[in-house]
Amino acid sequence: MHLSLLQPIIDRPGPWASVYAEVPHSTEDAAKQRELSADAAARQLAEQGADRATCDAVREALAGFRADGDSAALAGRAVFATDGEVVLDTPLAGRPAQPFAAWSPLPRITPWAEAAADNAGCLVVYVDRMGANFELHDDRGGAEAGKVDGVDWPIHRTATADWSERHFQTAVENTWEQNAGEIAEAAQRVFDSCGAKVMLLAGDPRERRSVHDKLPEQLRAVTYESDHGGRAAGSDSTALARDIAHVRAVHERDHVADVLDRFRAGAGVGGTDPAYAATGVPALVEAAREHRIDTLIISPGGADAGREVWVGPGADQLAVRNSELQYLGETNPSAARADDALLRSAAANGAEAVVVRDPAEAPTGGLGAVLRWSTPTQHE
Repeated sequence: MHLSLLQPIIDRPGPWASVYAEVPHSTEDAAKQRELSADAAARQLAEQGADRATCDAVREALAGFRADGDSAALAGRAVFATDGEVVLDTPLAGRPAQPFAAWSPLPRITPWAEAAADNAGCLVVYVDRMGANFELHDDRGGAEAGKVDGVDWPIHRTATADWSERHFQTAVENTWEQNAGEIAEAAQRVFDSCGAKVMLLAGDPRERRSVHDKLPEQLRAVTYESDHGGRAAGSDSTALARDIAHVRAVHERDHVADVLDRFRAGAGVGGTDPAYAATGVPALVEAAREHRIDTLIISPGGADAGREVWVGPGADQLAVRNSELQYLGETNPSAARADDALLRSAAANGAEAVVVRDPAEAPTGGLGAVLRWSTPTQHE
């Protein structure tokens, strides 16, 4: 998963309030439940030493939430606040594995990563011979992402076979091909800008195949086709929803498998040297400080996840020992969890993360990384 959503909280000084809460639905007392949950979270934060203004900001955010529209499908929320302000309030498609409120030097972002791991966005392209509509589907549902209209004449073939009509039919087919090219170009632009990880073409079989063939190779590799749904009003179907869920799951499974293969081989993104993979907190901390992490691997419950490391206000300020960070210039380091510190560094430096739920498949200790390069000397 990409970690750009975390940017607002990466380099802002703490301490931080991190709250993972369930979202009550479809009950007469949902508002009362939200209020009770908000009060409980604020009380827990205060007991841990959070300031009054931050507790009040969290309470207000949790109690004031209204689940409607796309948000009605949400089952949880993650709220991050500091210095009396909610900095990030993000939905969770599933209920938090363990609702909690924490006051800590770093935001508790690893539970967010665990919840977001399966939420690969799918760009659905509803195709016909005149253009396409785009929708982005994730665990929050579907949202319009734009449209493209091609040339609308000539667009329909005739049944006659004299020379003039054959000439006209050739022009029609040229229009189809031209429109397919415009759809493919627009699909590339929308895909790059919307954050989707996989694309699904639905609608006219001939046109979607033509669009597929005109996509850039990299996008074509993550593009699927569905025989269900279409551009016309009322074409959405339960079968299309199943196809969307299927391609999202397949993409996430294949991506995690690819990362694990790279990790096991030690190949990383630059070669076949075993030094392109790292495991163990000391090696991971060193790689994070040097911006060498390409993909961070996290396994929930791993022994290393909660191991203590030392951090400063900047994402690059992390160390295994307090004295080491002081030597690097941070005069007042704080203790933090290894998983949160490494994830913060990964987000700050453009890395991604994957969550491996099977401990047998995960790195020893539950934390690992595929590296961009093996050593600073090699990079130079």
